[in-house]
Amino acid sequence: MTDLDQRLSPPSAGFALRRAAPALAVYAGVRALGLAVLAVWGAVAGKSPHTLLAARWDSLWYTRVAEHGYGWEVTLPDGSVHSNLAFFPLLPWLERLGAAVSPLSYADAGLAVSWLASLFAAAGIFAVADHLYGRRAGVCAVALWAVLPVGVVQSMAYSESLFTALAAWSLYALLREDWILAGLLASLAGLTRPVGAAVVAAIWATAAVRVHRERRAGLRMLLGVLLAPLGAAGYVLWVGHRTGGGLFGYLDVQAGWGNGFDFGYAFARFIGDKFTSVPGALAGLGLILGVALVVWLYVVGVRQRQPLPLLVYTGIVVALALCAAGYFGSKPRLLLPAFPLLLPLAVALARLRTSRSALALGGVAVAGAVYGAFWLHGSGPP
Repeated sequence: MTDLDQRLSPPSAGFALRRAAPALAVYAGVRALGLAVLAVWGAVAGKSPHTLLAARWDSLWYTRVAEHGYGWEVTLPDGSVHSNLAFFPLLPWLERLGAAVSPLSYADAGLAVSWLASLFAAAGIFAVADHLYGRRAGVCAVALWAVLPVGVVQSMAYSESLFTALAAWSLYALLREDWILAGLLASLAGLTRPVGAAVVAAIWATAAVRVHRERRAGLRMLLGVLLAPLGAAGYVLWVGHRTGGGLFGYLDVQAGWGNGFDFGYAFARFIGDKFTSVPGALAGLGLILGVALVVWLYVVGVRQRQPLPLLVYTGIVVALALCAAGYFGSKPRLLLPAFPLLLPLAVALARLRTSRSALALGGVAVAGAVYGAFWLHGSGPP
């Protein structure tokens, strides 16, 4: 057996689980800390942590789709229409399945799906980082994803954890040249969130470069390329047929929510408007630094020569998050799936002594848990 055969041969499930066990233990510990802080904060504030995690904001929309199907909408005083067709169907389907085979309610089924998916997402992030940089970097990458200030969303009945799990494992399959599995997972990711297009683009770009270099395309590659867009395309076309809007029907639904791609103009205005007072200026400066950090991490990834699939995927996720109009407070959450941004930091942490990296991550974990509890007790959706 050649070295290439050894690198591409899939490890056994038992071996893969044992190798990922430290990363999953770290992840579970960080998320348990976040939930404990949320419970204490909720007890003091008189709010139910369960309600905050499973029955507010987008969670309610997903639950309504699971229980009643599509077709429900709300007309706001300004005349704009919020339709539940904006929410992709995979999470509601899983909520419905969970409620059908267990005593769980739709909301609790959504919470269970999110919690399980977050573990699969952590395992997928570990697999990608371990494949590229080694086990220590894999553990650090998972820890960094867990301690993000908006990491509490990973434990909510939202679709971010489910999408990240599908995207991470699709990218891992692509790195290992398992085209069919990558395409299947990309199709499922496309049924989860609109940003599933980023996974499809990663597969297509990788295939295009391979064909250009080798002047041929294998059957498995072609199948993966064809499978990848089926989920997103199927749902978008169905929405267009249902609304009568054709190919642009889904865009019309998103426009009703005030969403759209304006190359960051609305977000830039939002930041600029902050500089009308001293507290606002501090918030605006924080936003600018946050955007700069995201861009810097991406540039570092390019300089470190991250594989093309990761760069394409991350670039599109970041562009869609930062350059879309509407719901500016949700932009940190929309960046959660962009986990390759964390790989340069994970590599740096992996070079430190375990005690130092653990101390640094522990401090950030505590701060992130407190911020997450504060965030969910706010008035607006995360």
